[in-house]
Amino acid sequence: MNSSTVKEMTPDDVPLASDIIALAFAADPVTRWTWPDPRIYLAAMPRLVRAFAGKAFDCGSAYCVGEFAGAALWLPPGLEPDREVMGELMQSTLTPSQLERALALFQQMAAYHPHEPHWYLPLIGVDPAQQGKGFGDALMVHALARIDREGVAAYLESTNPRNISLYRRHGFEPLGEIRAGESPPLVPMLRRARG
Repeated sequence: MNSSTVKEMTPDDVPLASDIIALAFAADPVTRWTWPDPRIYLAAMPRLVRAFAGKAFDCGSAYCVGEFAGAALWLPPGLEPDREVMGELMQSTLTPSQLERALALFQQMAAYHPHEPHWYLPLIGVDPAQQGKGFGDALMVHALARIDREGVAAYLESTNPRNISLYRRHGFEPLGEIRAGESPPLVPMLRRARG
């Protein structure tokens, strides 16, 4: 497997994908604002991956790149994160004030989701030791080729300002800015249907 090879992950790869995403988000502004305690973050992140994007493994839309340097978990039109499990996760890992702030973010996120059929990218990440090598681009190109063949839109929320240029290169445009209290900005982004 060369450095830019993208392959589909299976349900057996959920633990590996969770590790990749946990590494990638270890310094993510919004995620670490949500879980500032490193022990709680490390315990919560694998559960978040499963609740937020775990359905991608059953749909053939969970991808890894290189020697598991990065992962992207896409949800096809009509499929959504497991909100009940996400709610349970947040209630069990956040203080009441943290939970209130996190719920405010999620409410604002829901307001930006497109109403038309679209692919949703809840999570994409590259191991920090492998960043800057084109793995994020490879993951985006692979998934967007499929999405363009289907002729639908794609949507994501950028939790890190450093990633906005990557998403813009692939045709995503900011729709606004989401904040809850003193939270870092979260930017909803839409790539209109092509093809």
